[in-house]
Amino acid sequence: MRARVLRVFALVVKELLALLRDPASRAVLIGPPIIQLIVFGYAATFELKNVPFVVYNQDQGQLSRELIARFAGAPSFNLVQWVHNQEAIAQAINNKAALMALDIGPNFSRDLERGQPAHVQIILDGRDSNTAAIAMGYVQSIVTEFNQEQIEQHGARPPTTVLLDRAWFNPNLDSRWFIVPGICGILTLLVSMLATGLSVAREREMGTFDQILVTPMPPAEILLGKALPGFLVGTAEGTLIVLMAVFWFHVPFTGSLLALYCGLLCFLFSSVGIGLMISSLAVTQQQGLLGVFLFMVPAIVLSGFATPIANMPRAVQYITLLDPLRYFLIVLRGSFLEGGGIALFWPQYWPLLTIGLISMIVAGSLFRKRLA
Repeated sequence: MRARVLRVFALVVKELLALLRDPASRAVLIGPPIIQLIVFGYAATFELKNVPFVVYNQDQGQLSRELIARFAGAPSFNLVQWVHNQEAIAQAINNKAALMALDIGPNFSRDLERGQPAHVQIILDGRDSNTAAIAMGYVQSIVTEFNQEQIEQHGARPPTTVLLDRAWFNPNLDSRWFIVPGICGILTLLVSMLATGLSVAREREMGTFDQILVTPMPPAEILLGKALPGFLVGTAEGTLIVLMAVFWFHVPFTGSLLALYCGLLCFLFSSVGIGLMISSLAVTQQQGLLGVFLFMVPAIVLSGFATPIANMPRAVQYITLLDPLRYFLIVLRGSFLEGGGIALFWPQYWPLLTIGLISMIVAGSLFRKRLA
């Protein structure tokens, strides 16, 4: 037993030295994930700020100026131009100089003062439907507050139903609190799969694979020696990324570290297993790298990172059950924002363990065929 442990330990040390001594491998494992976390953490957001818009004010009354001032003073909007005809609005939208146009009719102030409905036209650039929908939500919020103020100033009875909104887990609705934990999962998957997905292919490419074949190590020990470095590198990288999420991006961590690391180890078990499957099939490091990215792209899309899984077609939702990132994102976001513990995340742990066990068995089978 001791001899087996020593043999596996020696192979693990060899793999770590091969990863950390090579400047290219070291740069790929350390530099890009940190840069990507910083770039995506700031660039990827569901919030809209400084939306450029133009104004066509045909009224020139006091109330129309008050409404325009609300839009111009809101942090979500940026007044870029005053226009004087409909053609100028069309030109601004077509050239993407503005995302939105505010068109106020000539009788806006007079109708409001008489207690009659006053119409305002909002024109949005619908080429980006998601952005337009978010901007429209901001517009409706500003107009609702303006209407409420007009009702109170003119002595009319306020509405009997008042809507009070409260966002649980993310009171300020800061999208970075939602996105950054997701990026932590994506980068941890990338690093762990790169560390294992290139290991066997690197041995073949460097000509050292035949040396492993003549060692007294059975396939199970070789597979374990190839898997453990992925665990160690993934755990270290995941810890660093989580620390950056907390102390750099100030995402609150309200859950249990034990629950988070249980999820991390289960996730690494599945991702390392998939990485070893890819590495066993690849003949060169280039093939291994392409295999990793071939898995990464659909894994990110199907994980629920940007779009809810419930909105996907039913057949696609069944496919997401094979994606380990889907389960780990729930653990990450639940640990950061919901304060979840091990009992809450158990429904995510066992699918990860199942995926990892199956992928390890398949990787071992492929590895034995390669050794035969």
